[in-house]
Amino acid sequence: MRDALVGAAFQLFLERGYEETTVDDIVALAGVGRRSFFRYFPSKEDVVFPDHERCLADMTAFLAEDAGAEDPVRRVCDAARLVLRMYAENPTFSVQRYRLTKKVPGLRAYELSVVWRYERALAEYLRGRSAGARADTLSADVVAAAVVAAHNNALRSWLRSDGTGDADAAVDRALGYVQNTFGPLPAAPVPTEPEDVVVVVSRRGAPMWRVVQEIESAFARG
Repeated sequence: MRDALVGAAFQLFLERGYEETTVDDIVALAGVGRRSFFRYFPSKEDVVFPDHERCLADMTAFLAEDAGAEDPVRRVCDAARLVLRMYAENPTFSVQRYRLTKKVPGLRAYELSVVWRYERALAEYLRGRSAGARADTLSADVVAAAVVAAHNNALRSWLRSDGTGDADAAVDRALGYVQNTFGPLPAAPVPTEPEDVVVVVSRRGAPMWRVVQEIESAFARG
């Protein structure tokens, strides 16, 4: 049912245009009622992006599986590859959606909100892996934004080529640039015990054995 609604929607979008197609038109072509449509999609915009909620859930689960041993920058790059995999599963649909989104400002705004949710998930993971200082929070936000920008640059190049070429290789190059630029995030500092400082006052010309004795006595008193 879900796939049938998506198929009907895109058939009408291509034939009539996005703005000219209504939810009633979609359900009529799919042969279902309005209630069935809204059971799967809260709005007409959501039918254009039917797979992002699942992909975001997969990304969040993937990041949560990290036990802390892996380089966090590499981990978020691998998480971004899940988005590429989603697009590559159906190149024809992905290209159609890309062309449609370019034409409809409202869909472009919707897509940007989805991208922001991906970026927020990556940043939250990176902040959890950092030391927690303000500088580390800034680093996490910058790295997350860089991962999303690099991934989307390669992805859009692939979509503009009508889904031809090696999308994996293009994204690997883009994300490799991020890894080489940022590398591992700073680790949390290891607490150290404060060092003791001992000041000894001795008479000028005192023999060395007397100075050593006074130092030993000072340590004994500490």
